[in-house]
Amino acid sequence: MNSQSRTVSARDRLIVALDVPTQTEALNFVRDLSPEVSFFKIGLQLYTAAGPEIVRAVLATSAKVFLDLKLHDIPNTAARTVESAVCLGAQMLTIHLSGGAEMIGAAIAARKNSLSILGVTVLTSATEETLRKIGVSDTIDSYVLRLAKVGVAGGIDGLVASPREVKMLRAQFGAKIKLVVPGIRPSWSEVGDQKRVMTPREALDAGADYLVIGRPIIAHPRPREAVTKILNEIES
Repeated sequence: MNSQSRTVSARDRLIVALDVPTQTEALNFVRDLSPEVSFFKIGLQLYTAAGPEIVRAVLATSAKVFLDLKLHDIPNTAARTVESAVCLGAQMLTIHLSGGAEMIGAAIAARKNSLSILGVTVLTSATEETLRKIGVSDTIDSYVLRLAKVGVAGGIDGLVASPREVKMLRAQFGAKIKLVVPGIRPSWSEVGDQKRVMTPREALDAGADYLVIGRPIIAHPRPREAVTKILNEIES
């Protein structure tokens, strides 16, 4: 584990993904888990169903919000969306680095206050066959690193990548970039549609700063028990 991660508590490194269809269900999870969890991810499913009000509602519980919208649009639209995220008060927002340097620059220029802009590299569900089918001849590692370099040069605050690329990215960029890592699957959980996965302990040892975990918690019959098991693994 990198030295920076060792200074952060297990509770602050875990981001629970609220991948549920309604605001009511999401807030029930926040209330149930908030004694142990301080950071929650709101992605496209929940944001589309509940709108910006769900961000305000989660923030009103004193939790932090990772707004995972994966912006990929013309520079002006990306910038205006970042401004809206700033007004909402989210702590993190994702953009797709494949949107290019001009879009990245526009998003960064629109950032204010404490909003962190995270660059998404390659989705954890993708394989090299996925890249071939869209005309990318790179290996996944090469493509992730190429996108990451564009993002870091453009001023992003962190990267979103699978745990399989964390060690490479940490070696390339050191501690100046936050690494926010989905595709985390505890040894007792199912992999599902994720392809490039690791356990929480493996990802932290590789150099991850934050672990994004959804289904192993929210699909568990006892979500708080799942969180406790994960936090114990992180602290071990």
